[in-house]
Amino acid sequence: MTEAWVSLFSGGKDSSWALYRALETDLPVERLLTVHPDDGSYMYHVPETRLARLAAESIGIELVEVDPDEAGRGIEESGARGDAELEPLERALGDLGADLDLAGVTAGAVESEFQTSRIQGMCDRLGIELFAPLWGRDPRDLADAMLDAGFEIRVVQVAARGLDESWLGRVLDEEAFDELRTLHEEYGVHVLGEGGEFETLVTDGPHMARPIEFDYETEWDGTRGRLRVTDAWLGE
Repeated sequence: MTEAWVSLFSGGKDSSWALYRALETDLPVERLLTVHPDDGSYMYHVPETRLARLAAESIGIELVEVDPDEAGRGIEESGARGDAELEPLERALGDLGADLDLAGVTAGAVESEFQTSRIQGMCDRLGIELFAPLWGRDPRDLADAMLDAGFEIRVVQVAARGLDESWLGRVLDEEAFDELRTLHEEYGVHVLGEGGEFETLVTDGPHMARPIEFDYETEWDGTRGRLRVTDAWLGE
């Protein structure tokens, strides 16, 4: 069997950038793997992961989807919950390893030691490599690289002081990232939302044949909110 890589993929900007960089460096990515977590997950991007199906179709790589099981539910301690949440992902990769000569996975972590250490431990147990091209990079440099590459990034959830309802559905362009840098100075908001301050969806990019388009409603409780996608399709 030919060596193969799997991209841990949510459809958000960070996992999409890790996939894009893997493809740019000629890593043979044979599968995308999306975990659909429960709200409040400690390990995974949560909102609108079902749109990963459209992204995978546009990218042209087969998608494997993992629905949440009972792992992690009811566990309050963050480390134990993170470990439990990793179990369905590790099982799915083990299953893929039976069909593929699995060489490694891509991941979009920037600064989260909580996530990265667990993914690295999983890779060590499976005997595979980890490709994490965002790890340790300057957030603003990464934002500029994404824009320069032609990524179209939409905000689908916000949960931080300084981010109001107007950010929901907003395209993250140069002006938006300048505002996020100001919000970082004022409130500590991470420029890439690494601490869960906001979540995103990549709707177009150089690795995609067709853009994702969608209709949505917004939910806002006064301090945080999200988009609820009501319909989605691939554009021309």
